[in-house]
Amino acid sequence: MITKTLAAVVFAITLAGGGMAAPLGGDQTYDMLFRNGTLDDVNRDTALVYRRVVVNALNPEAGTRDTGHVALSFRKGDPSMAILEFQQDGKHRVMGTFPANVGNPMIMYFYEAAVRDMAESAGGSPFYIRNRVKEALINPSDIEVGEAQFEGRVVKTQTIRLYPFAGDKNQNRMKGFGDLELRVTMSEEVPGWYLSLVAEAAGGDVYRSELSFDHLEDTK
Repeated sequence: MITKTLAAVVFAITLAGGGMAAPLGGDQTYDMLFRNGTLDDVNRDTALVYRRVVVNALNPEAGTRDTGHVALSFRKGDPSMAILEFQQDGKHRVMGTFPANVGNPMIMYFYEAAVRDMAESAGGSPFYIRNRVKEALINPSDIEVGEAQFEGRVVKTQTIRLYPFAGDKNQNRMKGFGDLELRVTMSEEVPGWYLSLVAEAAGGDVYRSELSFDHLEDTK
């Protein structure tokens, strides 16, 4: 049963102050993206449900396969563990179990999905792709302060953009994925911290994967 629908999320972020951005060191970038304690205040009898929409020009069938919902719930009898489950057309598939006290594992799923999708669609070594993404996570970045409509009100947001293949010598061989952007928008006022997580190549013409917070669901 859906207890709290959050369908009024607008993901076109209006940056405060005409696009204010502040520099972050590599450690700060990682700590912001993989923030600890983001599940601490989430009721263990609820699930965080995200909508995933995938468009893939190189592999259109993958878009159909991977578009659906990703639910984060807590293990019955052991609420210290979080479970990720992919839901599509009434079917459910468990994707992994993670310690809930560390933070929201949706960020790990997001990055791993982007690595897998790129390797599958553009070719190349998934190890190479994953390593470049890992490097981007610990490099300095900018954090953009903005606002978004959420649950009928305006909330403050913070957005980090990563470009793991910028300057890569193999960029031109990546079939449009060379300019891959990984964009994460976060807010203190969104359960679980993440408002949207977007991976986009060639401005979305080649590939776009968006995970957006959808609703809280009662699991009792």
